[in-house]
Amino acid sequence: MQKQILPNSTLILVFGIISILGCCCYGLLGMIFGIIALIMAKKATELYNENPELYTGYQNVQIGKILAISGVVLSSLYLIYVIFMFATVGFAGYQDMIEEIGRSGGY
Repeated sequence: MQKQILPNSTLILVFGIISILGCCCYGLLGMIFGIIALIMAKKATELYNENPELYTGYQNVQIGKILAISGVVLSSLYLIYVIFMFATVGFAGYQDMIEEIGRSGGY
């Protein structure tokens, strides 16, 4: 019997990568894509564990899950930082700080 590719294995990997890249968007996109990737990875792992001899592509699921966990952690840390900054200096202060960094040419 020919092996099938595990459903959504490539999509889990892509969502894991997007979750890491999305942490720069105030943490929201990274959290969304990371959580979706983790849910899909859980379903794919359950399907693979039922009949491992029928499926290939489990490495994509494992790597995507690791990337999604990393993306969720990074996104949550950045989201906490943004909330802290808005609570302490406010939105106008945050924009002033970003403009000052831009004028000085970097960090």
